[in-house]
Amino acid sequence: MISLDGSPALVAVAVLSACWVAVGLGTGWVGHGLALRRLDHDTWVTRPRAFEQGGRFYERKLRIRSWKDRLPEAGATFRGGFSKSRIEGRSDAHLLRFVAETRRAEYVHWANAAAGPLFIVFVPLWIVGVMTTFGLLVHLPFIAIQRYNRARLQRTLARRQLRATGTGLSSPGAVRDRLPT
Repeated sequence: MISLDGSPALVAVAVLSACWVAVGLGTGWVGHGLALRRLDHDTWVTRPRAFEQGGRFYERKLRIRSWKDRLPEAGATFRGGFSKSRIEGRSDAHLLRFVAETRRAEYVHWANAAAGPLFIVFVPLWIVGVMTTFGLLVHLPFIAIQRYNRARLQRTLARRQLRATGTGLSSPGAVRDRLPT
């Protein structure tokens, strides 16, 4: 068990930090391997919530537009990855892929945030609480960014479909199953 008492504390912090990096790389690698067909629709984890108001909650309450671009984006870390730092294309297919990639990133960040309790193997219970809180605080902003961007893109896609067909969708999340494989 790692001790945070005395001079070994710096070593313990370094080891725990390395563990967080390993968790991040591991969940990123697993997330990178998810097939696009598994990301073309919302699940219980990624579905829009009423309080989000189509992403407007993040704009009004969290002022997300003022800080979201300051956080790192690692979607292209692994070969063939998809950077979400900016929208590179305007086609529906590209926007649908972007939406799918926000789901991938959200899953990865939730997995990272949930990793805190794994540290019970190495440290006392009170530190597990600190590590779990740390994991949530670090990853919730990234999760908020994914949810905000997805809501905005889904609104855009819904407006496009309305203009193209004259029919609306039951919800912005209903834009699905058109992602090229």
